[in-house]
Amino acid sequence: MNAFAFFSDPTRLEIVELLADSGELPAGKIAKRFTMTRAGVSRHLRTLEDAGVLLVRLEAQRRLYRLNPEPFRELDAWLHKYRRFWGRSFRALERHVTERKRR
Repeated sequence: MNAFAFFSDPTRLEIVELLADSGELPAGKIAKRFTMTRAGVSRHLRTLEDAGVLLVRLEAQRRLYRLNPEPFRELDAWLHKYRRFWGRSFRALERHVTERKRR
């Protein structure tokens, strides 16, 4: 699975967002955030781990998950090519809003 495929699944995306906000969390706390079975959440965690999006640390019987920053650096580098288009669009939008306010 491509490291960015987590965007296509709402549960995996929610796990990524949860860990982005919380840092490191045990699997049990992650699972409590969802209505699906714990096994279902574990499958999503494993998929994200296999894709390199998550890092796991064992602490006694607990598995602690956190984001791996590397895939996000790769995503940022890829998006960098397109930011110049966004900048132009935002400047054009700003001009349009400013002109509308003057009327």
